[in-house]
Amino acid sequence: MNANFLNLSPEELAAALSEMGEPAYRAGQIFSWMHKGVTLSGMSDLPKKLRASLAERGEVFFPEVVRKLVSKIDGTTKYLFSLADGQMIESVVMRYKYGNTICISSQVGCRMGCRFCASTLGGKVRDLEPGEMLGQIIAAEKDLGERISHVVMMGIGEPMDNYDNVVKFLRLVNHEKGLNISYRAISVSTCGVAEKIRKLAEEDFPITLSISLHASDDETRSAIMPVNNKYPLDVLMPACRYYFDRTGRRISFEYTLIAGKNDDTASAGRLAELLHRHFGRNCPVHVNLIPLNEVKERGLKTSTPKSVRAFQEKLDSLGINATVRRTLGPDIQASCGQLRRRELDGEAPVTAENAGEEERTPD
Repeated sequence: MNANFLNLSPEELAAALSEMGEPAYRAGQIFSWMHKGVTLSGMSDLPKKLRASLAERGEVFFPEVVRKLVSKIDGTTKYLFSLADGQMIESVVMRYKYGNTICISSQVGCRMGCRFCASTLGGKVRDLEPGEMLGQIIAAEKDLGERISHVVMMGIGEPMDNYDNVVKFLRLVNHEKGLNISYRAISVSTCGVAEKIRKLAEEDFPITLSISLHASDDETRSAIMPVNNKYPLDVLMPACRYYFDRTGRRISFEYTLIAGKNDDTASAGRLAELLHRHFGRNCPVHVNLIPLNEVKERGLKTSTPKSVRAFQEKLDSLGINATVRRTLGPDIQASCGQLRRRELDGEAPVTAENAGEEERTPD
């Protein structure tokens, strides 16, 4: 795979151009073009000789749409993207009153092994480069013809397992000459890689940190999230507290409700106790309750609406701010990992008739 110029900052582009004997101001032109979804051949204000010289050294690669699903219910759009080496990832664009949010992937596959997740089936293949993460946003914007204003890193992969590339992506996506997406409009999710949470706190990004918690005691959490064996709650929670103390940013704790595993009111009580112990009675945290999106290979079942309500009410009664995540795109399997899995397994794709699909394959 040729070098992808989309990985580079304006400063890095300027350095590369200087080595080629080209003026540094060209870097700003190239950077701006790339972030508008334009490849080298379309950069009309660059001399043809320079474009040809750049093409000998690399390319500007954007993920290509393999499949696109559009929900008939709420307009949520899910993409299966192909990368330069043929690997596939997923992104999901969700529409809200405040603008469009994209959920992007940070790895091809995942090695964390969470029992309820489709993304980890088959394990991790490789990390994504910064430009491949950025490219998901640019490709979606170009396809939709709409601006994307918010980013959540909750797609395929564990962002803290690809730390350096994720940090560079965050700097690129925020750059004023590029997409210029505010750090405050970005959320990064982790299953609990404690030392990287502490390291991220030192970066001074005013982003939102989301912790995939999903249980309030080590026994339950280790049973559904193997990462807890390395980073148990008495290691993870102090790292989260450090992040809050260092950044002042409220942490969102994600809690997937699984029938018969973690969805009873006793579990809610233990969760409140855990959060109070580490964050105090005022508890500057938010709990995002997520009814399980069932994955056939896992055999786990989602909680009933009655159980979800009871869990939320228990948390509220104990002073914990908790909301239930609205399910978006239920007719198109909008949770990441499922569409890629179907493609890898050679299963028949979801059709337009039963899932509101606009299907597209590259020419």
